[in-house]
Amino acid sequence: MNSPFGTEAATLLPRVETMIPVLYFGLFAMSFDFISGYTGYLSFGHAAFYGTGAYFVILTANDKIPLLPPGTPFMVSLVVAGLVAVALALAIGAVSFRLTGVYFAMITLGFAQVLYVFVRGWDYVGSNPRDGIFLNGANGLNIGVPGVDALNLSIGALTGDEVSLGFVHLGQTEVSYYMIGLVVLVCYFAMQRIIHSPFGKVMVAIRENEERAIAVGYDTFRYKLGAFAISAFFAAVAGGLLAGYERTVSPDESFNFLVAGDALLASIIGGFGTLAGPLYGQLFNETFREFLSKAGEGGGLLPYLRTHLGSGVMGTTIYNGLTVQGAIETFLNGHASLYVGTLFVLFVLFVPNGLLGTLRDRLGGPVSKEIPARLRRFR
Repeated sequence: MNSPFGTEAATLLPRVETMIPVLYFGLFAMSFDFISGYTGYLSFGHAAFYGTGAYFVILTANDKIPLLPPGTPFMVSLVVAGLVAVALALAIGAVSFRLTGVYFAMITLGFAQVLYVFVRGWDYVGSNPRDGIFLNGANGLNIGVPGVDALNLSIGALTGDEVSLGFVHLGQTEVSYYMIGLVVLVCYFAMQRIIHSPFGKVMVAIRENEERAIAVGYDTFRYKLGAFAISAFFAAVAGGLLAGYERTVSPDESFNFLVAGDALLASIIGGFGTLAGPLYGQLFNETFREFLSKAGEGGGLLPYLRTHLGSGVMGTTIYNGLTVQGAIETFLNGHASLYVGTLFVLFVLFVPNGLLGTLRDRLGGPVSKEIPARLRRFR
């Protein structure tokens, strides 16, 4: 029997199919926050690295990268894609970090748009590059330890592995969710370690007062360039996870400057300069969009009201033939982007530190430290 709590949770929380994009795009948003939130340099062209990782992984799987042998493991191609993005970031950053403020944001955006236009017309990826590139073959891509079959599981929307552990059976979607989540978790801890290292302290010093950091003796140009390269690596890994799960990628969903705009949205909602905040911001964004989705599949506002109000109330006429259900479908469902935009403005005005940043301010320190400390008081 389903409990009322389970029903409410299914209504408010996104489906597993939605959570997978939250994970890999959340990783991209965290990589965006790594450079933008911790150095203060907004990288509006960060989608260039996301797209590089996505395209590199599929081209490798399709045996179109001459330097890599056929059958290169997915995990290896992810790392190499990150290194390619690092090289690209060093080239872009060497020019872009000569500028500051809005000029830096605009020049990175310009570089990303150049790559976007190039990929849309690059015949090497396929006969119709505007539609993107598809993974050849039916097998999914494996996450695990390369060369050890027992420690590898295939991911993919329709081609992933299934796992049975006693009474628990994980389907293709669930396996993809946990394996992608594992990669995202490792990347998150790696970025956290860097942020809490002496290198990360200099990044924060640059954000707070770059002139003072220079006066102390730090070569801020090199630190900014290094931070940019590190963030590009993890952005490329996120793009590779997108390609590995979806088995296809297009210029519009990877290289388009709007992708960086979505990362900025997630960072502001979740908390700029918190690293984990953008993941929560993306979760909030996707949950809200699914709740107001037009179809309302797997939960959402319309199915919830149908269940709790009944067909009689939903069919009640409000005005001039407009029913309750019709009003919901007209003014709410299918208009999630409108309300997300409104929420974005409200966050900027009234919650400038975002969800996680505000929670940190209320607790007086990092959530991972303050909550356990407060719980110990009740022992």
